[in-house]
Amino acid sequence: MSDYPNLLAPLDLGFTALKNRVLMGSMHTGLEETKDWQRVARFYTERAEGGVALIVTGGMAPNKEGGVFPGAAGLFSDEDIANHKIVTDSVHQAGGKIAMQILHAGRYAYGKECVSASAIKSPISPFTPTELDEEGIEKQINDMVTAATRAREAGYDGVEIMGSEGYFLNQFLVTHVNKRTDRWGGSYENRMRLPVEVVRRCREAVGEDFIIIYRLSMIDLIPNGSTHEEVVQLAQAIEAAGATIFNTGIGWHEARIPTIATSVPRAGFAWVTKKLMGKVGIPVVTSNRINMPDVAEDVLAEGSADMVSMARPFLADSQFVVKAAAGQGDQIAPCIACNQACLDHTFSGKLTSCLVNPRACSETELQITPTETLKTIAIVGAGPAGLSTALTADERGHSVTLFDGSTKIGGQLNYAKQVPGKEEFHTLIDWYETMVASSTISVKLGKRVTAADLVDFDEVIIATGVKPRDPAIPGQDNTKVCSYIDILTGKVEAGDKVAVVGAGGIGFDVSEYLVHQGVSTTLDRARWQEEWGVGDPEDQRGGLLPEGAQPEAPARQVTLLQRKNERLGRRLGKTTGWVHRAVLKMKDVEMIGGVNYESIDDNGLHVSFGDARENPTLVEADTIVLCAGQVPERSLADALEAVGATCHVIGGADVASELDAKRAINQGTRLAAAL
Repeated sequence: MSDYPNLLAPLDLGFTALKNRVLMGSMHTGLEETKDWQRVARFYTERAEGGVALIVTGGMAPNKEGGVFPGAAGLFSDEDIANHKIVTDSVHQAGGKIAMQILHAGRYAYGKECVSASAIKSPISPFTPTELDEEGIEKQINDMVTAATRAREAGYDGVEIMGSEGYFLNQFLVTHVNKRTDRWGGSYENRMRLPVEVVRRCREAVGEDFIIIYRLSMIDLIPNGSTHEEVVQLAQAIEAAGATIFNTGIGWHEARIPTIATSVPRAGFAWVTKKLMGKVGIPVVTSNRINMPDVAEDVLAEGSADMVSMARPFLADSQFVVKAAAGQGDQIAPCIACNQACLDHTFSGKLTSCLVNPRACSETELQITPTETLKTIAIVGAGPAGLSTALTADERGHSVTLFDGSTKIGGQLNYAKQVPGKEEFHTLIDWYETMVASSTISVKLGKRVTAADLVDFDEVIIATGVKPRDPAIPGQDNTKVCSYIDILTGKVEAGDKVAVVGAGGIGFDVSEYLVHQGVSTTLDRARWQEEWGVGDPEDQRGGLLPEGAQPEAPARQVTLLQRKNERLGRRLGKTTGWVHRAVLKMKDVEMIGGVNYESIDDNGLHVSFGDARENPTLVEADTIVLCAGQVPERSLADALEAVGATCHVIGGADVASELDAKRAINQGTRLAAAL
């Protein structure tokens, strides 16, 4: 008997069948833009080999004005069709099915030629769109139909028509953007005309034996967004127009409510999809923050959907479904929803990867192959850098010994997991523990090694991490001063008034830790919705509570300070930084930049401002937490070099700036792949 009977059950679509209830959701990866079609094929094929029933590609532009950025990939020529056929043939050979997403960005397009229902600029893009006339609308419909027919020619099993997240079709649906008074605006029947027409004409063009997924915005999370009644009305019309499957979209990209960040509860929006169940006659797919097979199984078992869509989890582990089917759910590398190597890369114009799995989107370039020369390898430090190195080297067949002075593995991850909203770090550490236990790695914890302990190994890798930087503030030996480690380990209980010195990632994390009390809202969906102002779209248009966000009172009065004279949190993650800033703002954290730390005494922290050290100010505090950065812990590496021994230095021990697990894991994996 399977651990996941609902997840692994086949799904009959009439003209074809899916072997399970797992859809790999669409992701912008940048792979198609590389023009390396073997690389693209390998990426999708590994996921097909991993058991995914139906893959959806990243968004393909139907025309140049609809691309998310100038030069975005699409099916514009016979050459494009031939290139995409390399991908579809490879996926089919692996026993998978694949659909191409047709993505028209509308006013979200990062180009001057962008178009939309009305000439209203998006808050997240620089260009005001051109309002389409009747001829222009007809062109967009025809271009999307052409994209669907070319997808069929290229061997795709279907298409997904992107109708959510605030993209082009979604823009026509809501008065937030659509101010038209012609047959494409005004009444809801008129505003929904465009998506219905696109689906109807696509179905006519591709025939009956071709999957058409419609990505439906179930909850817009913007002012003047759709009501649930309108969503159902649209869904029923789209079904009648010929759709095969409904996939779920949650929130517009411009919405000020997080939808996929790690602080969002697992399966936090499945309840929205459930509202559509029984109101349409075709399968419904739910999505967002479903990252483990037990979460997916529960969603299906409770009747919230017919299928689940997971995107980023297939970056973290391409073999997700195969492992689940084999009863190895605990060996699935977890997506921790950090956004660091996926969405942050996408919105920075970089190729997508994954913090947990650096091979994601680099399958042809970063290959883990059996070693031809077995080596004894010592790795000092069982944080993310050391663990990734150890597991990769062990997988290749090397003899690995892993040392750490602590009695548990995880390094700095053990601090991160204490922060409310970062509970997924528990999952990541658990996975590392499982994988180390199932390996042949010799683990020696609670042991501080010396250079002499390492001389007999063929390779020595120093992954000793970081230590807090000393800000050298006069008076910092005061009893009310402590480090972030003291706070996050519970060694020190902060007072009612706290000053946090340093507003990098750790400063923000510590501040979040200090203002929360009780169970994290990430583990309590009802409280999380209240905190962010999420309501029921049956009762509130767009799913926004009229009273807005209703956070609980902060546990402490926190002041967050930094030396840099710039907005605090400016250097946080591109797609998650705003979430952290919003949380602290909701909790009344005072954020002060451009300070000089003058001294600490029993009254608190004394600061001044600017090069002239003006406006001396006392920040009253019962506790002062030092989060003033980190420096590499290189003492062991230096000791080895002093005796003429060579070693590899990776992770925080190499570069300490803003503790970067993404870089550490990537560096460790690549080093081990080359040894």
